[in-house]
This record gives sequence, structure tokens and C-alpha cells, in this order.
Amino acid sequence: MSDRAVGSYSKAWRKFTTIVLPPIIRGTMRHEWSGQDHFPASGGMIVAANHLSYADVLALCLYVYRAGRYPVFLAKESLFRIKVIGTVVRGAGQLPVYRGQSDAALVLRDAEQGVRNGACVVFYPEGTVTRDPDLWPMLSKTGIARLALATGAPVIPLASWGAQDVLPYGSFKPHIIPRRLVKIAAGPPVDLSEFADLPIDNQTMRAATDKVMAEVTQLLAKLRGETPPAQPYHAAIARREARQRQRQVAAAGETSQSDPGEGEPGESDPGEAGAEAGEAEISDGAAGS
Repeated sequence: MSDRAVGSYSKAWRKFTTIVLPPIIRGTMRHEWSGQDHFPASGGMIVAANHLSYADVLALCLYVYRAGRYPVFLAKESLFRIKVIGTVVRGAGQLPVYRGQSDAALVLRDAEQGVRNGACVVFYPEGTVTRDPDLWPMLSKTGIARLALATGAPVIPLASWGAQDVLPYGSFKPHIIPRRLVKIAAGPPVDLSEFADLPIDNQTMRAATDKVMAEVTQLLAKLRGETPPAQPYHAAIARREARQRQRQVAAAGETSQSDPGEGEPGESDPGEAGAEAGEAEISDGAAGS
């Protein structure tokens, strides 16, 4: 377990961030907030948020701070190796995530200890920026349920909308003139009491995670004024379906080429096959972006 597990941080660096970051964040985006009264004034807590853009990290920083809590994020380990930025995030007590390494689960232990020590841990259950083409939350990983059930800490669902207009995913050029509006709403703690006496196994964690993300999705639906999909986007299934469509299109093309006659019964129209191929390419691109 790393030093982060015992909640070590520099008070000076945290003070620095509370002085420097708020005016920068306010200068890059406008905000419309609600639900900060749901945050407990003290004690360990978990914030479960959707993830649209790297810009929503900044928006959440200010939102959580204005709610009276200092945010502790689970951040990619590579961020800690960047000069200056790494010094600041490490000094402020953020938690590094070592993706693809055997000790990746250590961050959950660190987060658990942080929650037990009274930290406000901000969690992106999806694990990354959403790949849903319509920007709804994806099927999420179950780490948040493990953390919540192990600690008994309140889980505050939170949704944000608009950060993708400030900095679209994959872009390094922020749009700050004019300032875009970022909406954030939090709800009351998710009731996970039905899972309290159950074993913390895969089935329990999946059900608890889905319940948390259902609350997040409903908050997002209100911010957007739209109806969410019945089922969350599953990136692996979307890629598999796109590959299957491509194979079907390819097979249809081969059949058409082997029998080039025109107008015979059961024959594919090359124009239709081409249109289907184009649709498959678009779908696969959306699934893999």
C-alpha cells in the first residue's frame, strides 16, 4: 500500500490549489450548479460521476470544493510523472491508478483507506471518458461498489453536461471564448442498504454499480432534457456487432461479384451493398472512438 493510503498530502499544496485553480476554472467555463446540499459536511464519502471530457475534472474540482469538501481523484499514473503537474497532484493527495499492472487494485485499497480517514473520493465508474456516441454513461466497472460496500460511506451520484463543449475528447484545443456552460447536479446518497448483508462478490458488485449509475444517468437526463437509453452502452459488444456487420457486408459483396447478372431474383443491388458498407464503417468508427 502506498503513502497515499494513509491520506498523506501537503497542506501547502492543497492551499495552493484552492487559491490558483478556482479563478482559472471560472475563467474557462460558466457553471450552473445544484445539489451541493446533499454533500455531508464531514466524514468519508464517495462521489460517482459520469465522464465526458478532461475538462469535467476541473468543473468537478470547483463544484466539490464549493460544496465544502476537498476532492480526491483517482488519476492516471502517467499524470504523476509530468513535471510540475505531477508535483502538484501528488502533493494534493490525489491517488495514482496504475493501469495494466499487477498492482492496479492497490488504488482501491488506497481509496478505501482515504474514505475511512474522511476523504471525499471522486470516482468515474466508467473508468474513462464515455465512448457512447450520444455521450450517455457506459456500462461501468464495479470498483465503486466494492469501495462503497467495504466502507459503508455514502455514495453521492453526480452528473455533468457541457464539459465536452469546452474540450472535446481527443482534442487538445479548449474552446473558452465565449465561455461554455457546464451544468452539474448531485442527488441524495444512493440507498445501497439492500446489499449490506450480501457477500461482496461479482453479482453483488454489478447490481450495486448498476444502481449507482442508474441514479447518475437519471440526473444527466434531467440536465439534458432527454430520455436515456434503456441499456447502457457496452463498448466491447458495440465493437463485436460492428465487426459482424462488416463481415455480413463483405459476404454480400462477394456474392454479388460471383454472380454479376442484373435483375435476377435474390440478387443484391451493388448500390445497396455499398450503402450498407458505408453504414458499417460509420458504426465501427463510433464504437471504437
